Amino acid sequence: MKEQVLLGDEAVALGAVHAGLTAAYAYPGTPSTEITEFLIRYKERYGSPHAAWCANEKTAFEEALGVSMVGRRALVSMKHVGLNVAADPLMNSALLSIEGGLVVAVADDPGMHSSQNEQDSRFYADFAHLPCLEPTDQQEAYEMTREAFELSEWYRTPVIIRLVTRLAHSRAVVHLSNPVEERPLRKTTNRAGWILLPANARKQWQSLLDRENDLQERSDNSPVNHLDLNKADKSLGVITTGIARNYYFENLDDLSCKPSHLHIGMYPPPLDKMRKLAAHVNTLLILEEGYPLLERQIRGLLPRAKGDLVIHGKMDGTVPAAGELTPDIVRKSLGLEIPQGIRIDGLPLATRPPQLCAGCPHCDTYNALTHAMEGLEQSVVTADIGCYTLGALPPYSTIESCVCMGASIGMAKGASEAGYRPAVAMIGDSTFLHSGITPLIDAAAGNTDMTLVILDNETTAMTGGQDPLIPSSRLEQIVLGVGVDPNHFHVLPAHPKKVDQLAGILRTEMEHKGLSVVIAVRECIETAKRKKATAAATANR
Repeated sequence: MKEQVLLGDEAVALGAVHAGLTAAYAYPGTPSTEITEFLIRYKERYGSPHAAWCANEKTAFEEALGVSMVGRRALVSMKHVGLNVAADPLMNSALLSIEGGLVVAVADDPGMHSSQNEQDSRFYADFAHLPCLEPTDQQEAYEMTREAFELSEWYRTPVIIRLVTRLAHSRAVVHLSNPVEERPLRKTTNRAGWILLPANARKQWQSLLDRENDLQERSDNSPVNHLDLNKADKSLGVITTGIARNYYFENLDDLSCKPSHLHIGMYPPPLDKMRKLAAHVNTLLILEEGYPLLERQIRGLLPRAKGDLVIHGKMDGTVPAAGELTPDIVRKSLGLEIPQGIRIDGLPLATRPPQLCAGCPHCDTYNALTHAMEGLEQSVVTADIGCYTLGALPPYSTIESCVCMGASIGMAKGASEAGYRPAVAMIGDSTFLHSGITPLIDAAAGNTDMTLVILDNETTAMTGGQDPLIPSSRLEQIVLGVGVDPNHFHVLPAHPKKVDQLAGILRTEMEHKGLSVVIAVRECIETAKRKKATAAATANR
C-alpha cells in the first residue's frame, strides 16, 4: 500500500489509471480540468493511458463510447455545464449495452466560482437512470472511481462520479491499492445493443427499467450508504451527501446528543434506509451540496402516517438554497451557535475586481472595438465564455451578454435579424472550435448582417493554457470553408500598435450589409511567458 498527496481531481484520475484505464477524453473546464491534466502528464511519463483534450464535451463523450464499444475502459470528464453539451450522447448511452467500463466524472461548481450556474449533475443521473457515486473526500474519490468501472461493466451502463469544487481542488493523502491490468480488445458482439433504431431502443429502454430494481438493491446494501440509528433518541435524524458529511462531523462533538445519521454516497438513493430513518425520528435535516434532490424525493417516499415528520433543508430555508455548504452553515442548521471571531479594526480595503492581464491581446481588441463604435447611435455586442468575458467590466464595459459556449454568434444573428444593427459577436478561438462553427454556418447560409470577431490567443487561457487542437492558421480555412465571403474576412494582429488599423477594419465591416469575420491574433501573454521559461530551463539542462 502506497500513499500520495492528491487533489480530488487527481484522485479520480489515478483511480481510473489503477482501474486499467485505456483512454480519457475531456474539454477543459474548471473545476474538472486537473483530471485530464494529470492524465496527460501521466501519459508523458509512462506512455499510457491515452489522454487528450477534445473540441467539446460531446465529442469527448462519443470518443469514450468508441473505447467502450471495443471492450476497454474509458473516462470522460467535464464540468457541470459541460454535461449539458454532452447530454445527447449521455442520455442515449444509458440505453446502450456498455462493454468496457465507461465512467463520466463531472465536477459541479456550487457558489459559481467560475461558472454561469449552480446546476446539480445528480439530476442528470436521475433523469438518465444512471448510477451515480458522490465521494466525500479524496480517498473516496480514488476508491469510487475504481468501483465505478466495475459497476459500469457489471450493469453494462455508464456511471457518473459527481465532484464539487471544494473536493476537486483540495488535497489530501490518498492510500493507493494495486493496479489492475488493461482490458483486452474485444469488440461488442451485441450489435443490437449499440444500434438505437426504434425497434432496438424500445428493448434497451425496457432493459434499463428492469435494471432499476437491481441498482436499487445494490444501493440499499452499499457500505457507502451508511445508516447509524440512535435507538436512545428519536428527536433528530440527519441525511448527508458528499462533502456535507465532513461539515456535519466537524460539528458533531458540540451536539448534546448524537443524531441518527444516514450518509448517501451512491445513487439511486437507498430508499429502505431513508424510510427507516424517517420512521425512527421526529425531525429530519437534509444536508446536500447542490439542489434539494433528496429533500424533494423523500417527501414522496414517506407514508401518510408519517405526515407529522418535520423536514428541514433547502426548501424551508434552514439551509441556504444557493451557494456552497460550509461548516458554519451546517452548524447553524443543527441549532448550534456560530462562534464569533476576533474583530480587528483597520483601514477599509478597496475591492479588486477581476481584470484582463497586463499585456493581454484582448485589451487591444476591445480598445479597437470601442474606437470602432464611437458615434454609433446603437449597437449590440454579444460575447462568450472565456477570459474575454472580462470585457464586460471597466475599463472596457463593451460586451453585453455571456450565456453559454457559442451563444455569442447565434445571439448576434438573432439580434440582427430582429432589426438591431450593427450586431457584433466576440468569441475565443477555443470556444469557436467548441461551439461556434455551427452557428457561423447558420449566419453564412443567410449572409446575416453581423460581424464576428474571433479573439485568437492561441490557447485555452481561462482554464490554464491548454494547447489548441489546431493551429491558428487553420481557423482561416474553417471560416472560409463554411461560406464566408473572402472580401469580408480579415486576419489582423491584436497589438497596441495596430489598434487604429483594427478599429478601421471593424468599423468598415460593421457598416457592411452582410456577414463579416475578423480574426484578431496574438498569443496569450501568460502562455508566452510560460513557454519562454520552459525553453530557458530546457536550454540550461
